[in-house]
Parts: sequence; structure tokens; C-alpha cells
Amino acid sequence: MGGGKGELNVSVMKEEVVTAVRPMHEHLLPLSNLDLLLPPLDVGVFFCYNSPMPFSISTHTNNTTMSFGSVVGSLKNALAQALVSYYPFAGEVVLNSIGEPELLCNNRGVDFVEAVADVELQCLNLYNPDDTVEGKLVPRKKHGVLAVQATRLKCGGLIVACTFDHRIADAHSTNMFIVSWAEIAHPNKPKISTQPCFQRSLLDPRDPPFIHPSIHHMYVTTSKLPPLSQPNPLISRIYYVTCEQLNRMQSLASSDGVKRTKFESFSAFLWKMVSASACEVGEKRVVVKMGVVVDGRKRLSDGDKKKEAIMGSYFGNVLSIPFDGKPTEELVEKPLTWVAEQVHEFLETAITEEHFLGLIDCVEEHRPVPMLSRIYCGSTNEEGPAFVVSSGQRFPESKVDFGWGKPVFASYHFPWDGDAGYVMPMPSPARNGDWLVYMHLLKRHLDFMESHAPHFFRPFSWHYLRLNRC
Repeated sequence: MGGGKGELNVSVMKEEVVTAVRPMHEHLLPLSNLDLLLPPLDVGVFFCYNSPMPFSISTHTNNTTMSFGSVVGSLKNALAQALVSYYPFAGEVVLNSIGEPELLCNNRGVDFVEAVADVELQCLNLYNPDDTVEGKLVPRKKHGVLAVQATRLKCGGLIVACTFDHRIADAHSTNMFIVSWAEIAHPNKPKISTQPCFQRSLLDPRDPPFIHPSIHHMYVTTSKLPPLSQPNPLISRIYYVTCEQLNRMQSLASSDGVKRTKFESFSAFLWKMVSASACEVGEKRVVVKMGVVVDGRKRLSDGDKKKEAIMGSYFGNVLSIPFDGKPTEELVEKPLTWVAEQVHEFLETAITEEHFLGLIDCVEEHRPVPMLSRIYCGSTNEEGPAFVVSSGQRFPESKVDFGWGKPVFASYHFPWDGDAGYVMPMPSPARNGDWLVYMHLLKRHLDFMESHAPHFFRPFSWHYLRLNRC
């Protein structure tokens, strides 16, 4: 069950709205200039738990057995408390008088779905999440900013999933929220360790502004976008990459005493593989673009420890996407060390405080006309595939313990409808230095990587985590 398309049946048992237990006075929270760079996109994340039902939870005083109903009750009660601090997730996005989105903090609440699935966890096909996860285990958000689903499996396992509006929160912010939610639910951790910061003045534009020309290379106003073409359908897959292969890749990407990071090395290898796949189908003279998501929190702190602590708890989007494009033949023929150097060079343009301050100034200069990363824009005849790599190395799956243990598997899920692909490597729940990699790319690129680098991109299976398979 769950191995092929359409085989997984998920039945919704109950739907309700969870609101904050202590709502704030209704007010509007403006989006920052960096929030305004995001189009309306929903992002999913899910956590799989292998604990059998009923759950046996040990506290410092006694052992408590919880049914699925009790587990869901615990999740909802903790969510209602977490929404007191993370109140934007209980609000709604509205348009202001000049047509820009802003957040109405009205405690509208979070749609919460209880469901059951006719599959055991060990039989769930997560290698093809489009077949099993999309719209089944990860909810489609219909209202508000956040939707949550708790799904009971045949074996008694549990999947907790969220879908959130990317305009309101990036992965860093959502990770903070999920960890806080789990801390409240856990019987031994009733208080949250991080209080979110909503101080929008931290991202105010400067007067006078200063915008480096590189910003205009990376971002464009939507009024200058080319006509949108019908994108080729992308698909999602999940792989695991062993620590041994990552170390070998890092060694191959480093030279002359310069050691590239694993992330740079992985991104360079991926850039080469997508280019080689394009060449195989005759696209030898097109340009392949790759972007990398950069979190600006530490960059905007500029070494100030106090500001670093504040920015570390900042809730919202603090992201930039530097990118570069190279001809397919060049990326294929050049050694991995050269490609890794290109990755390092375009990343260098966006890992400074000045870059993020200039990006904030640039959005201000063009408001109310929205801006967008160029890598997400439609392709021309001279351009080939485009994709973005986002580092999920701070993905806190080991901290998402609601009281019945750590998840045995967790992943982001981002099957958006754009032209550009999306890749996120995350630490393996095996905690052995391996990576899990969520990839949303053209099927022919994924098939090419599997056939030409099967030692590196290994399809995820429960056997990898030493859980029995059906």
C-alpha cells in the first residue's frame, strides 16, 4: 500500500479551527520589504512518528497512555498556546490601500484536520511524495496563514504536517514555531525556549538609500517580467546521500588548499548534473541557472552579538537568492573544482550586511510595484533549466518531540507551479552525517541523476532507516 499513485487513501475525520487561547487586540502587521519579495506561495513540512497507538508517555511522575484522540487534543491545546506568541500564524493576509499584502492579526485561527490513512508507516512511499504526501498527508491551505493536519496510520504511527504562507514566514521562522509548539506539548517542556521578534524596524530602508548594481542583476520588478510561458511539469522525489559520498564530493570540489563546504560542493555537483542532463537531450548551448537561498539574519547582525540574538529570533522573511547562469557545455566540461568556485563567487555577493540593506532599499524604491528574484522568472530561448538550492541543515527535526519521541523521518515539501526547480538538503534523522534531499525538478533531470550517479542519489526507503518494509 502507498507504493503507487492513487493507492494511498486518507480519510478526513474532523476539521476545526484552533485559535490562540489569549488573543491579542486586532491589529495590522505590515510586511517587511523582504517579505514583499515573496509571491503567494504555500510551503509544506511534515514529521513522521513510529510510536504505536496507544502512545505510552513517561513523565517524571508517572506513565500516561494516550489514545489518538488524546494525542490530537494535546496537539491542539499546545497549538492554541503557541499561537499566543506566534500570533501571525492565526491571522489573515489582506491587501492595503495600495494593493500590497499585509497581515491582519485577528486570531482568525488555524485550520486543523484530523485524518486516518490506510497504510503503515513502513509501507509509505516517500521517495515519490507527489503520490503520497501532496494534498493527502500535507494539507492544502484553504484559509488563513497556516493549516495543520494530524494523520493516524494503520500501524499506530502518526504524521504531523503543516502548510504555511511563505510571505509571512521563511523556514527559519517556521522552524522556531514548530519547536515552540512541540515544547509546549511536551510534558517535561511546558515553556518555549525562543520568543519570536516582530520588530519590523530591524529591516527599515535607509535614508539615503544605496543600491549596488548586483541587486538589479538578481531581482526585477514584476512590471518588467516577460510573458509567462506554460511551465513544464516538475515532480518531487526524496533521496538520501551518505556521509561518505558527501565527504568524497567535498574533496573533489576542493583544490589548492581551498576547502569548499559540503553545501557548496553538493550545489556544484547538482549544477553539473542538471547541465549534463540538458546536453543529453540536445540543449548544448543553453544557459543553466542555479540560485542559492541565503539567510540574512547573521549578515544583518554584522558581528553585534546583541543584534545577532535579536535577529536570530526575528519572525518573517530574511532571505536573498543570488544566482548565476553558465552554458551547459562549460558546466559539463569544466572540473568540479571550477564549478564549486563559481558557486562560491556568486554566493560571496550576498553574504554581507550591505547586500541585504541594499535589497531592502531596492524594494522601497520600487514600491508598490512588486519585485521578484530573476531566477523565478520565465525562461527565454537561450536559457535552459533553472533551480534553487536551499540549505536545510538547521532543520530541527530532532527537537520536534511533542511528548512521544523524536520523528523517525521529516522533510519539507515544496511542489510549487513555477518554472524553476527547488532542492533542499536536510540532515538525516539517522544523525550519522548523511543527508536527506528533497528535490523538485523535471523528471528527465531526476532520472538522469539516478542513472548516472546512483551511488550518490539513492532513493529514500525505510530500509535505509532500518525500519521494516512491507
